[in-house]
Amino acid sequence: MTNRKTENPEKLLITTLSGIKEPSTPIWLMRQAGRYLPEYRKLRVNTNSFLDLCYSPDMATTITLQPIRRFNLDAAIVFSDILVIPDALGQEVKFVEGEGPRLGPMNDDRGHLSLDKQKFLSHLSPVYETIQKISSSDIGKTTIIGFAGAPWTIATYMIEGGPTKTFSKVKGWSYSDPESFERLINGLVVAITWHLEQQIQAGAEVIQIFDSWAGVLSPKSFHRWVIKPTRQIVQNIKNSYSHIPIIGFPRGAGIGYVDYVNETKVNAVSLDTTVPTRWAAENIPKDCVLQGNLDPDALLNGGIPMLEHIRTILRDFSKRNHVFNLGHGVLPTTPINNVETLIKTVKSYNSSN
Repeated sequence: MTNRKTENPEKLLITTLSGIKEPSTPIWLMRQAGRYLPEYRKLRVNTNSFLDLCYSPDMATTITLQPIRRFNLDAAIVFSDILVIPDALGQEVKFVEGEGPRLGPMNDDRGHLSLDKQKFLSHLSPVYETIQKISSSDIGKTTIIGFAGAPWTIATYMIEGGPTKTFSKVKGWSYSDPESFERLINGLVVAITWHLEQQIQAGAEVIQIFDSWAGVLSPKSFHRWVIKPTRQIVQNIKNSYSHIPIIGFPRGAGIGYVDYVNETKVNAVSLDTTVPTRWAAENIPKDCVLQGNLDPDALLNGGIPMLEHIRTILRDFSKRNHVFNLGHGVLPTTPINNVETLIKTVKSYNSSN
């Protein structure tokens, strides 16, 4: 890790993810574009569906840039969703107000995916056009982040048909017929790699892999269905784009974060709210950048408790390369003033003190 005494004239997030210890801590927020912003709600009310927003380059660009225009953030994460992948693979995907995503039945229950690269990328071309539009916008030193869901989490939605508390269908398949389930996972590795590579070609400078349901697996299953496929995706990307930093987010992994970092070779790891910051600073490999991990509910409620949490995170990670973020996404009813206070607090903190 290299230390700097002065601000880097380049993009703060990229230099931090590259292993350079900057005096200032970069900050961006998962779901930083969304329902807590009045400008987003105004735009959303005039569209038929959430996916319509994702597949409209003009609207998706506007939404991506809304928090950048409003706040002093170091990254713009493209407005999209992890479920555009099953949608592009031919499975029905819709978002029901108040319920979340709902997916139709899979076309094949033996793990065979119809992997037509041209058709797949054509379906997702609005996402790549959005990134191109963001890249050509006046965003200064703001870094563009592309993303995708990880194979296990996407498979969970594809098999369960939506959110679940038991994960009985996806776990049942993985235990009863691991060969066909592995075929599905391997197919998703291919599709996710295509999607991430195309985002990079369109202008994404950093990518994040979201594994929202990584924490529901046993250690053995975690290694097979989370670590192994993620490692393959990272290798695929690094083979062609070795300069692109990759952030992994195995939410709920607990002590499994250490094996995840060691084996996937991600450049950075995003920590969920349950991860103790001191433990992470001491146990996660030093060459991995740490991202996180303010509780979204602390941000929602604000006040002195929020400030105390922010300062604890900054202090505990002061000797590590660190990107400030939340442990999950911004909640829809979060007050804008709290977000402004969070960013101001992080920006005024100097880790060299």
